[in-house]
Amino acid sequence: MSRSARPSTREEILAAASRLFAAAGFKGTSLQDIAGAVGCSKAALLYHFDGKDAILAELLAPAVEAFRALDARLAALDDEAVRPAAVEGYVDLVLRFRREVTVLYGDIPELLQRPAFAGVHELTERLREALTGRSRTPQACAAALLVLGGVPVACMEQPDVDAGELREVLVRSAARALDVPGS
Repeated sequence: MSRSARPSTREEILAAASRLFAAAGFKGTSLQDIAGAVGCSKAALLYHFDGKDAILAELLAPAVEAFRALDARLAALDDEAVRPAAVEGYVDLVLRFRREVTVLYGDIPELLQRPAFAGVHELTERLREALTGRSRTPQACAAALLVLGGVPVACMEQPDVDAGELREVLVRSAARALDVPGS
C-alpha cells in the first residue's frame, strides 16, 4: 500500500471509535479502549480530539447533515407528496447511517446486562419471534424490529396524548406494519 493510501491517525481513531461505540456503547467505551484499538497512546488520541464527546460529534456529523438535508427536501413538498417522501427518505437515511444509529442506540445492550434487567433480552427476543409469527423471513424480522423500536419512541414522544387514543393508533399501525390479517 502506498504511503498516501494509509488512513490518517484521525481517520483511524474515528473508525475504531465507531466500531467500539457500536459494539460496547458510548458509555462502555473508554478513550483508552479507542487508543488501544488504534495502536496509539491516549495522549496521541487527545492531540486529535478534545475527548470522547468530540469523537462522537464528528462521527455523527455526516448523519446530522443528511438529516438536515432531508428536512429541507421535505419542507419544499406539498401535503400530498410529503408523507411518502418522508417514509422513503427516513428509511434511506437510517440505512445509510446504520452504524451511527447503532451508536445512538448502543447503550441499550449494556443497560440490559445489569442485574435489574436479567432476562429482558431473552424476553425481547421471544416477543420479536411472536411479532414475526415465528417467521424468519427478512420482511417479517424487519417489521417486528420496526414495531419493537417504534412503539416505545411513540410513547415517549407523546406523553400528553390520551393512552386509549395512543393505544388505538399504535395497535392499528403495528398490525399494519406486521401485515397482521384483519388489520
